[in-house]
Formats: sequence, structure tokens, C-alpha cells
Amino acid sequence: MSETALPPGSASPAGSLWKSLAHIAYVLRENPLTAVSFGMFAFFIGSALFGPALVPYDPLETNAAAALQPPSFSHWFGTDNVGRDVFSRVIVATRLDLIISVSAVALSFVVGSFAGAIAGYRGGWTDILLNRLLDTIMAFPLFVLAMGIVAALGNSVANIIYATAIINIPFYARLVRTEVNIRREAGFTQAAKLAGNSDTRVLAFHIFPNALPPMMVQVSLNLGWAVLNAAGLSFIGLGVRPPTPEWGIMVAEGANFIISGEWWLALFPGLWLMLAVFTFNLMGDGLRDIVDPRRRT
Repeated sequence: MSETALPPGSASPAGSLWKSLAHIAYVLRENPLTAVSFGMFAFFIGSALFGPALVPYDPLETNAAAALQPPSFSHWFGTDNVGRDVFSRVIVATRLDLIISVSAVALSFVVGSFAGAIAGYRGGWTDILLNRLLDTIMAFPLFVLAMGIVAALGNSVANIIYATAIINIPFYARLVRTEVNIRREAGFTQAAKLAGNSDTRVLAFHIFPNALPPMMVQVSLNLGWAVLNAAGLSFIGLGVRPPTPEWGIMVAEGANFIISGEWWLALFPGLWLMLAVFTFNLMGDGLRDIVDPRRRT
């Protein structure tokens, strides 16, 4: 199958936008499971944006008289050991967990894509040095490396984002390097060069768009891994500090009460965490089809 280059379009911006929206709608109609995943993602985005203003209780407000109440009409997910509403905390925690995961994946995507594209296109010592650096990062168990980075820098939100981004950079750098290395001598690349395009333009507009489909699958997977990584760091005490609402902290705090019968403390934060990871994993195929230039023909 021949590759499809993406030269700068000659259509009007309004026409290009309409075609893009039509293509997205076609992808969602073609795969109902993808539509469901995008709907779930929209729900999490809505919870992050509007949840703090809509929740029935202050997620930080304590009430000793209402401690450890089971789920009811007044407290849908019950209350924790100091009387805080679990439902309000779960919804408010969505914003922080999405900020961490999306920011970390965006940072690793940009850095990994840039480094991998340059190394794959230029080859030689640039390629060798990048591969040795990536080998060094991946020589460590990734979660252990994230633990070390956060422990050394401090367990702030910014440091959790940096640590999560660092352990994800090799995935994008190696994937982009391989895709660019395969296509740098392809016929459409040579044609673009003969047409007078610079190396930067050829790489940015002709080669890189063809590497995006597999990268979108990796993005969806890394979003789920980033959420789990942030929750895992919080679970072991290296993440966000209590009493900040965060799914990992809430699962860790609730785990102490499962044996005494207060199951809701860990169940509902864990369920929201599972749904978020499940949503990101389902989105992979849809994102791939949306950005694949060959699907637009």
C-alpha cells in the first residue's frame, strides 16, 4: 500500500474544518465502540471542568457525626472516616488526575516525537546517541524510575508530571524513529524533495503525518498508564499529598477499612480509575483512524 503525503491544503479553512468534522463523524458511526469511548471521555472532561461546581458537598469538609456512612440518597458513594462525601471527592479528583495524565503524555509526545523524528531522518551518530539514551531510561523498571525521580525532586504535581513524562518518552521516540526511518527514502519523500521542499518541510508535512496513526494508539495507552502511575505513586505515599482529592490516595485510605466492612471507600475511587483507563484504551483505534491520512481518501 502506498503512503499518502499531506502537503499544505489549498482548500479554505472552513472547507477543511467541515471535511475534518465529517471524517470524525464517519469514524464514530463506523465503530460504535469508539463512539462510546469518546462519550465516556467527554463525561470525564465534563466532570473535570464542571464537577467542582456541581458536587453536592465540599470535598474537603469534614463531619465527624457523618463518618463512615454507607451509600445512601444523601451520600451516593457514602462518607469516609472523617465524614467527607466520597462522591464529591471522586468527581473533584477527576480534574487533578486528568491534568497529570494529559500533561505528562503531551510533554512526552512532543519531546519523544521531536527527538525520534530527527534521529530517524538524520541517522548516523544522532540516531546512535538517541538509542543509547533511550536504552538507559528503559533499563530501569519504569515505575521504580518514576518513584526515584519523585522521591528526589519532591512529591509535587509538577514533579509527578515530569516523572511520568520521562518514563513515557522512549515509547514515542522509538516509534517515531522507526516510522521516519522507513519512510525517509520512500517515493513520495523523494518526490517532495525534488519539488523543492526543505528537509524540515518534508519531515513535518510529508513523513510525520504518516507516523501519527500508530502514535495515537500509543497516546491512548499512555494516558491510561499515566493515570495508573499517578494513582500508584499516591498509593505508596509519593504522589499528591492528602487531603487533596485524588483517586490513588482515596484507594489507599479506603484499603484500610475494607476488612472492617466499609467497602465503598476503596470501591468507588477504584471504579472511577478503572473506567478512566478503560476509556483511554478504547479510544486508541478511533484516534488512529481520525488522524490516518489514508482514511481521508
